[in-house]
Amino acid sequence: MPEKNIYEPVKKVSIIVSKGTLDGVYPALIMANGARMEGIEANLFFTFFGMDAITDKSMDHIHVATVGNPAMHIPTLLGALPGMSAFASAKMMKEMEKLDIPPVREFIEMIHDAGCKIFACKASVDMFHLKKEDFCKEVDDIITVGQFYEESAGANIIFT
Repeated sequence: MPEKNIYEPVKKVSIIVSKGTLDGVYPALIMANGARMEGIEANLFFTFFGMDAITDKSMDHIHVATVGNPAMHIPTLLGALPGMSAFASAKMMKEMEKLDIPPVREFIEMIHDAGCKIFACKASVDMFHLKKEDFCKEVDDIITVGQFYEESAGANIIFT
C-alpha cells in the first residue's frame, strides 16, 4: 500500500528572481507556470539583474552567461570569445523552442494571464534609476521587501 503524504500541499509560492541570464530567469518562469497550472497561487519578485526579464528594452535580449559558468563545460577563455554568449543563447533558445517553451516576453504574459502576480523590487528600481514605464505591462507593482513579505504571507519562498 502506498505511503500517505503527511505534509500539507503547497498552496502558495513566491519566487525571487535575481539573475538576468536565461539560466537565471527560466527556472523561475517554469516554476511559476507550473504552480499556476496546479492551482497554486504564485508571485514573482524581480530584483537586481533579474529585472532585465521584465524591463521592456532588455527582456527580449536575455542571454546565457558563458564566462564563469561551470555548467557550460567550456573553458572561461573560450566563453569570453566575441559572439560565444549569443551563439550559446541561440542554441539554448532553439532547444527550448523544441520543447514548446516560449520566449521570455511571451512566457511572462502567459504566466501573468494565468494569475501570477509580478513585482519589481523598489530598492533595485531606485538603484538602477528605473520607473514603472520602463517595465512590461505585466508588472503589477513596484514594492518594497516588506511589501513582498506581506504578499508572501503563507507562501513557500523560493530564491532562484
